[in-house]
Amino acid sequence: MIRPDGISVTELNRMISEGIRRAPGLRNVTVTAEVSGFKHHLPSGHWYFSLKDPGAVISCVMFRQNNIHAACKPADGDRVTIDGDVEFYSRDGKIQLYVTRMRPAGTGSILESLEILKKKLAAEGLFDRERKKILPLFPGKVAVITSPSGAALHDILNVSGRRCPGIPIVIVPCQVQGAGAGDEIAAAVRRASGIDGVEVIILARGGGSMEDLWCFNEEAVVRAVAECPIPLVSGVGHETDTTLCDYAADFRASTPSNAAEVVFPDREELRGRITYLRREMMKAAEGKLSFLQLELSGKRAALQRLSPELTLQRLSSRSRENRNKMESVLMQRIQGQASVLDGQRAEMEKGMLLALAQKENLLQNLHTRIHAISPLNVLQRGYALVYGEESHVIPDAENARQQEELSIRFRDGTVRVRREEMN
Repeated sequence: MIRPDGISVTELNRMISEGIRRAPGLRNVTVTAEVSGFKHHLPSGHWYFSLKDPGAVISCVMFRQNNIHAACKPADGDRVTIDGDVEFYSRDGKIQLYVTRMRPAGTGSILESLEILKKKLAAEGLFDRERKKILPLFPGKVAVITSPSGAALHDILNVSGRRCPGIPIVIVPCQVQGAGAGDEIAAAVRRASGIDGVEVIILARGGGSMEDLWCFNEEAVVRAVAECPIPLVSGVGHETDTTLCDYAADFRASTPSNAAEVVFPDREELRGRITYLRREMMKAAEGKLSFLQLELSGKRAALQRLSPELTLQRLSSRSRENRNKMESVLMQRIQGQASVLDGQRAEMEKGMLLALAQKENLLQNLHTRIHAISPLNVLQRGYALVYGEESHVIPDAENARQQEELSIRFRDGTVRVRREEMN
C-alpha cells in the first residue's frame, strides 16, 4: 500500500540496498579493469579507488582485513582482476564494489594508450622547447578559455583584479569535462587565437580526477594548443596534475591562479621596476654626461694641439732634426764607402802585382822551354836546315832531288845552291 505522504530517503535507500543484495548476479562478481584514483587511507588501512574502462567507472573499497592478503598493491593505471560484491551505500546513495580479492592483470589500456599518444606527438616535435613562444611582459588583452561556471574563472579574475585590473579579459566559454569537451576546447583555442588584440591565452580548469581532466589529453586539444599562433598558458588541475596539453603549451602553470600570476604583471612590482628603471636612467644619464664632458675636454685639448702655429713649429723642428739626421747618416755612409774603396784599391793593386809576377814567371818558363827545343840550337852543333823553293824544310834526299834550288841554313847564315844531275 502506498502511503499518501510517501517514504523517506532512508527507507528508499534501504529498499535499493536490499534489492541489490538479493540480486544473485551482483554477488561474488569478478571484474578486470584499470585502477584510477587509488588512495590508501593510513589510519584505517582501507583502500579506496575506482575501476574503469573506456565506457564506464565504478567506485571500489577494499577493507584492511582483505587488502593485507592482496597479491599486489595497485597504482593508477594498473590493470587488476578483482572478486567482490556490489553494494549500495545507503548513507551517500552510491553504488560501490566491495573488493575481497585482487590480483594483477597487466598494464592499464587507458594509460598505455596515453603513453603511446604522448610518444607519437613528441616524435612530431609538438613538445619541443624550440616551439615555445615567449610570453609578453605586459599583454594588451588576455583570452581565458574555461567553463564560465567553474572556480577556475573566479580564481583568474580574482588574481588579475588584484595584480593588474587594467588589462582587458575576453572569456571564451567551453565545456571542460565530459563527452565532447575535447572538441569544444580545441575549437575554443582556435576561436581565441582569432580575437583581435589578444596577446596571451589562458586555458584553465580546476582540479579533479584523471577522468575529469581526460579531455585535456585528447589529440585534438594537444594539436590545437601546439598550433596556436599566440602564446598559450596551460593552468589545468592542481600542481600534481599533468596533461598532454601542458607539454604542448608555451608555459605550464601549476593551477589556474598560478596561470593568472604568470600572465598578469603585478602593478606594485611594475611600479617598483619603473622606479628602479628611472633611477638607473638618471644614473646612466649622469654617467653619460660626465663621459661627454671628459670627451669634450679631450677634443678641446686635441684641437689646441692641432693649431696651425703649433703644427708649423713641430714640422719645422722635425724638419731640422730630419736634415741633421740625414746629413749625419750620409757622412757616415760616405766615410764607410771611402774606407771600403781604399781597401778594395789596395786589394786590387796587390792582386794585379801578384798576377803580373805570375805571368812573368810563366813567360820566362815558356821562353826557356822554347829556347830549349828551338831548332836553331841544333845548328850550333854543326847541323844545317835544308829548305825548298817554297821555304819548306826538306826532310830527306828524295825530296831534295825534286827541287831546282835549295837553301841551306847554317849556324851563321844561309847559302843558296842549285841542283845538278848526277849519275
